[in-house]
Amino acid sequence: MKPSDAKPASTPAPKDAVLVIDDEKPMLDIYAAALSTAFEVTTAQSAREAEFILHKKSFKVIISDHLMPGGNGMNLLVRAREEFPHTQRVLVTGYMKPEMLMRSVNEAALFRYLLKPISITELLKVVQDAARAHDVSVAAG
Repeated sequence: MKPSDAKPASTPAPKDAVLVIDDEKPMLDIYAAALSTAFEVTTAQSAREAEFILHKKSFKVIISDHLMPGGNGMNLLVRAREEFPHTQRVLVTGYMKPEMLMRSVNEAALFRYLLKPISITELLKVVQDAARAHDVSVAAG
């Protein structure tokens, strides 16, 4: 075989970047492990840490727990909507008050909300769908 016949080694496509925020480290580890097979996962344990990270790197999807000490995930997602409009936002919550969920969906323009306990299969599907929605949003301008 001549050198010109050799095919260049294909480099795998880069994984879509996802930011996961939860103040409970065990939950953060579970989410990160589940998503890391398909995504490049960055984690944060507070809204403040997440905001710092968001200004350093671009993400297709942000998944945030709702209630955390030192700042709530809903407020973080509202700010993220303003600064990074194409980034898709997913809220994880243990609260089922319909009026709170509707307000959250509207204020943060959530892609989805997930009620605890979350199925890992559902989480993965939602994040895959959200990453596709990000691409469509960017393509549309």
